[in-house]
Amino acid sequence: MNILAEIAGRTKLRVAEEKARLPLSEVKRRAEAAAKEREPFAFERALKGGDISFICEVKRASPSKGLIAADFPYLDIARDYQAAGAAAVSCLTEPYWFKGEDRYLSEIAAEISIPILRKDFVVDEYMVCAARALGASAVLLICALLDDAQLRSFAQLAGELGLSALVEAHDEAEVERALRAGARVVGVNNRDLRSFQVDMEVSCRLRSLVPPEILFVSESGIESAGDIERLRRHGVDAVLIGEKLMRAADRRAMLAELRGGGQ
Repeated sequence: MNILAEIAGRTKLRVAEEKARLPLSEVKRRAEAAAKEREPFAFERALKGGDISFICEVKRASPSKGLIAADFPYLDIARDYQAAGAAAVSCLTEPYWFKGEDRYLSEIAAEISIPILRKDFVVDEYMVCAARALGASAVLLICALLDDAQLRSFAQLAGELGLSALVEAHDEAEVERALRAGARVVGVNNRDLRSFQVDMEVSCRLRSLVPPEILFVSESGIESAGDIERLRRHGVDAVLIGEKLMRAADRRAMLAELRGGGQ
């Protein structure tokens, strides 16, 4: 069994436990209430700008790197990202491999004004509703985890709640599936979630398959201003950066360094 399948299996068990504590009907009610209070599709609007936009990640650990941040002042990290000019924040809520918690997202949402992506492994509509209820402006849908019917259904539900769906792909077939599902934001993960191998060429190769009116986000493995410039030249709209920023002694300075000659 590959790691993605393991994560999916454990996530299904987690959702079953959460449903037992708080039924779907109540989570939907909370999500609909949150949707009335928050700007719809704020995540997409935040990524539409002149230069490449930065989605900066709040992440404590990962399956490939283990513990990244023993000291984890998540609110300070999110505030630093906002102050440094991030367009959005990505917050991990997966608890087992990434050491995330739902409360990180809800507390960050109460502290900052820029949109937040709930970074988790969505396998059930419950998680889409919970994302909105927790204060997220976007939810991650991973093509490798979901069939076509699930992609369409979860993306439609997200839309009904004013949530953006970042639909993640890793190859040509998955990009086509994302577009068929109606994705308005396509994320290409440079890391193969099955093997953890990282190849920046993946984003460069797949960019041309996504129409210019659809936002294109490059994820994972971005290490330098040179990487950003390469993606900029290929017409990438936004980048999602996690470990590079999380390991930096000065996250604001690192973000400025990565931005390089852009805005």
